[in-house]
Amino acid sequence: MLERHELETFLTLAEELHFGRTAERLRVTTGRISHVIKKLERRIGAPLFARTSRVVQLTPIGRQLADDLAPLVAGMDDAVRRAVEAGRGVTGLLRVAFLGEWTAPTLLKAVALFSQRHPDCQVEVHEVQLFNSRQSLVDGSIDILMAAYPFDGMACGPALLEEDRVLAVAAGHPLTGKESVTLEVLGDHPVVQYPAVTSAEFKRDRTPERTPSGRPVPKGPIGNTFSEMLTLVAMGRGVLPVGEHTRRYYPRPDVAYVPIRDAPPIRRGLVWRESNTTARVLEFVRAATEANGR
Repeated sequence: MLERHELETFLTLAEELHFGRTAERLRVTTGRISHVIKKLERRIGAPLFARTSRVVQLTPIGRQLADDLAPLVAGMDDAVRRAVEAGRGVTGLLRVAFLGEWTAPTLLKAVALFSQRHPDCQVEVHEVQLFNSRQSLVDGSIDILMAAYPFDGMACGPALLEEDRVLAVAAGHPLTGKESVTLEVLGDHPVVQYPAVTSAEFKRDRTPERTPSGRPVPKGPIGNTFSEMLTLVAMGRGVLPVGEHTRRYYPRPDVAYVPIRDAPPIRRGLVWRESNTTARVLEFVRAATEANGR
């Protein structure tokens, strides 16, 4: 088994590829770094780094070892952190965020109840956009997000909101006079697309590639934010299936909304990184569920 300092030294050097910077980060001498790596290479029985006077590079064996060890060490750190937090109770800082104006009131109900129950835990509320919502969870900028399902690759709490789907079209579009439409209509008009960073499962749900009968759905332009997507609709560049709350929170004279009678409801709730399932996160999910009568 590798000792903790050996793991930390190897992975830091694998990231920095520089003995001096590695020593500086770990607050030891370069000689100590070299000693630990040589000892590790003797144990492995093969070089882990290729060294010259100017360059340090991972060997193929070193790269494989780094790729295998990094997630395991991260998981160990997360496990220890969660255990420490559980022992201390719900304290510290929790960063929560919402995606879409209509989700903010639901989130704020959760914040109010959570803060009442856990006054020693500070809560920060942020807004994210379509283009950075996932990355904000991945890089740890936020701990938990109120967003629409499906949000694949993340842990999900119970659905807190449900709403029917409507089709956003430009004012004056031929569909504005319809009492309702079906999903088949998506095969007749370009559909404005979500940003490329949006999860694949979400895009399949909101902007499918085919209609229920199998006809291809023409792809319209991509918008980086929801307001930008609605602006593309207003310009006549395409149509867009959205939730009915869009009527209230994004009222625009240049956009009309037509009910989609055969579409399932949109569900929204809390999502977070599985590895970030802390006591704070779980208590916030519980507070959100109770505060919103779910």
